[in-house]
Amino acid sequence: MQGYFWFAAKRAAQLFAVVFCGISATFMVTHLSPISPVESALGRMTARSNFAPEAVESMRAALTEMYGVNEPLINQYFNFWARLVHGDLGPSLIAFPTPAMELVMRALPWTVCLLLTSILITFVVGNVMGALAGYNQNNRFLKAFGVVAMGIQPIPYYIVAFILLVVFGFIWPVLPISGGFAMNVTPGWNLAYIGSVLQHAILPASSLVLVGFGSWFLGMRALVSNIVTEDYVTYAELAGVKRRTIVGSYVIRNAAVPQLTALAMTLGGVFSGTVITEQVFNYPGLGSLLVDAVNGGDFSLVLAVSTVSVAAVATAIFIVDLLHPLLDPRVRTD
Repeated sequence: MQGYFWFAAKRAAQLFAVVFCGISATFMVTHLSPISPVESALGRMTARSNFAPEAVESMRAALTEMYGVNEPLINQYFNFWARLVHGDLGPSLIAFPTPAMELVMRALPWTVCLLLTSILITFVVGNVMGALAGYNQNNRFLKAFGVVAMGIQPIPYYIVAFILLVVFGFIWPVLPISGGFAMNVTPGWNLAYIGSVLQHAILPASSLVLVGFGSWFLGMRALVSNIVTEDYVTYAELAGVKRRTIVGSYVIRNAAVPQLTALAMTLGGVFSGTVITEQVFNYPGLGSLLVDAVNGGDFSLVLAVSTVSVAAVATAIFIVDLLHPLLDPRVRTD
């Protein structure tokens, strides 16, 4: 047990290093960008009405002071970390004066639910179907299923999203194609709102499931195809062990560990796909919020979204990494 605690401590140190480097890189990219957040904010303000030149200069000086862009970059960097420790990254420029972290906290549950749903479905169903296909290699249905999986898996997320949008939004308009819930529904813990949220999440989740399912199916099928030739599987079959026990206890259990490693490696890619999918369906998650922030030159909001995203993805990978020694005793923890 002591070895496992040291293992967890090392992984925790790696987690903090990854989060620190990721957030620092995001800070540098945003602050080295040629887009000025102050000028972007002034452009939106002056486009709505006419201001005297003195008023524009006064607003420019106030925004520059507020965001500290007149200070050296190193000072801005340390000020950023000081504010981040307190959870305050300043007000958003595109939704002034709403704090940037408040906007992120509003959008975060939408993305988390969408990611958890799609990952759970693709990982569980894809691995189970892949294991059955690898163990029952002559099954015609599973063979046809594999062909479909091979055809869908290379397609990018946004292509699948656009296909679903056209089919179920225009050709056969049975599902909503935009937003997180219907406009005439009052948000709250009521059946009308929950049903509307679930209905609006079908197409975004389906686009992620269809693309992600193929890789888990094909990977698990390849692993199981090798495992079924092992001596212990052959001996279990000759000894009359039930097929259900062989598939569940011997085959899937041994093939699940490499798939768990693959899950940790693909979390970042799945999140990137979620950003694109949310933009296609105008889903009110972190992806849509990030695109709006980039287009509006809102550095505070970009940093807030990126900080939460880096920390969330790194923490998810950390949790998956901690599960390895518990599922596979062959993993060394000392």
